[in-house]
Amino acid sequence: MYKQTVQLEINSVNQTKTKIELVISQIEQQIKNRSLTPGTRLPSVRKLAKDLGFSVSTIVEAYERLIALGKIESRSGSGFYVVAPLAPLALSELGPKLDRSIDPLWISRQSLEAEPNAFKPGCGWLPNDWMPLESIRKALRSATRREDDSLLGYSSPLGLSALRDLLARRAQSKGIEANLNQVLLTDSGTQAIDLVCRFLLKPDDVVLIDDPCYFNFHALLKVHQVKVVGIPYTPNGPDLEAFKEAIESYNPRLYITNSGIHNPTGATLSLSTAHQLLKLIDQSNLIVIEDDIFSDFEYTPAPRLAALDNLSRVIFIGSFSKTLSASIRCGYIIAKPEWIDQIADLKIATSFSHNGLSAKILHTALTDGSYRKHLDLLKVRLAQAMQETIAKLKSIGIEPWIEPKAGIFVWCRLPEGVDAAKIARFCLNRQVILAPGNAFSQAQSAGQFIRFNITQSNHDYIYKTLAEALLQESLEKQV
Repeated sequence: MYKQTVQLEINSVNQTKTKIELVISQIEQQIKNRSLTPGTRLPSVRKLAKDLGFSVSTIVEAYERLIALGKIESRSGSGFYVVAPLAPLALSELGPKLDRSIDPLWISRQSLEAEPNAFKPGCGWLPNDWMPLESIRKALRSATRREDDSLLGYSSPLGLSALRDLLARRAQSKGIEANLNQVLLTDSGTQAIDLVCRFLLKPDDVVLIDDPCYFNFHALLKVHQVKVVGIPYTPNGPDLEAFKEAIESYNPRLYITNSGIHNPTGATLSLSTAHQLLKLIDQSNLIVIEDDIFSDFEYTPAPRLAALDNLSRVIFIGSFSKTLSASIRCGYIIAKPEWIDQIADLKIATSFSHNGLSAKILHTALTDGSYRKHLDLLKVRLAQAMQETIAKLKSIGIEPWIEPKAGIFVWCRLPEGVDAAKIARFCLNRQVILAPGNAFSQAQSAGQFIRFNITQSNHDYIYKTLAEALLQESLEKQV
């Protein structure tokens, strides 16, 4: 069996611990976060002593204590090996410890668990009163009256054929040549990405993401234990030079991005950038997941990589959680037929079926004639909210990175020297939940930015609280 060798490092000395305790805690932590797994070979006593600048006797004593604890074992003539059981998967232990205010998982929980009276300009969804409640209620009543097994039985592996056919036709309207046999229904857009990751990735594969990008991409990729490389995002799409360099340096397996409207920046992929991007992808082993979640907010459709690529190396996914219902979970994957067949097997293995009732409800809501009217009204409200939100933010010194052409997000730069995480902590204590920039940034280079959801930002209290936070920050700098 192949035995992996690791390099241990202690970057800073904790004065409350002895050197022996430091070595023990470092190894225990790496076992806990799965950097060290059962069967992994540890550095030799002499090598580790040299690397850390500790005495050989210190390392010997640390290893002896770990043996006594049952964490490692000594094998005659071979060295020391990890024998502790594989630690349970704890996402918070994977990767570096993050300040809670910029931890993607924590930000999601803040918004999902918020008190009813909390303000949520940092969340990623529309308020309930912006959603088509009556249309959903009507569709729900219709679905429950059907004389079939949608209320009691399992759905087919690919999902409701009528909805799949509709989704194929919607894709065709964006230039994506697909039929219903290239469409697989899932229980959400997130599950769609997870299934594709299960299909394509193994631990330690390299995945490219935009920097900044949707923060749950970070959280999901932690689960798959891959190496993540961020590509700086520009107003026209990913930085092409950085993308090329990443391909040459890392031989990445996957690139995950938004189609149409980018989250969090609100930027739109240009046709020129899309063509150049696909040229780079064609010269690599890279597969693309294109997340079309914000498609129906667009006024003028942006280029789709899936259309330009003809679904050769691009997998197209989406859902209707932003425009119809976040509660009625249903997403989809559109890809070439042989991939759909294999992903369907994965779906059966991991969830067996999906929510067929949700599929029927959404199909009814999409086809009863009210959805287009809902979108027309929604786009009018969004355009107004975008103008009002940007104006209010500018009035307190917060500037948009760009003024988005469509969508629900505006990516904003705080005044010079102001830390978004500090502002977020101040506001959280006053029931205003924000999304600070570094939650979206792999490189942690967005500390001066905050993403605002324009549909959740129409309360004067939010801007009053932000102004107070900025004032306090300014006063602290003067002291």
